[in-house]
Amino acid sequence: MNKKTYYVSVQDGMISQHSNVSPWEFEIAATDEEISVLREYFDQLYSEDWINFFRAHVPIVEYHNDSSNDKMDELRKNIYSMLYQLGNAQTKSFISENGLHEMNSAD
Repeated sequence: MNKKTYYVSVQDGMISQHSNVSPWEFEIAATDEEISVLREYFDQLYSEDWINFFRAHVPIVEYHNDSSNDKMDELRKNIYSMLYQLGNAQTKSFISENGLHEMNSAD
């Protein structure tokens, strides 16, 4: 599979092949299939964010008992894990140094 360079902003949920289009935090090299998976994670995160917005207006549901928050945490973990796997040295270093990726023997 042919990998291309992409620039990713987790904050904005943006993935671009052009570094000068908008601000980005991470540079990765990925196949079209890998980018599709990453885009799906961002889409799911966006949807869960809206669910949490509406949940926040229901005072009876406590944050720590809300499965939507757990889903968002899981999605973020998946995103940072994928960025670590696909990232350049600077991306891997930042994610590792900030504890955003759980290291395992496969890395």
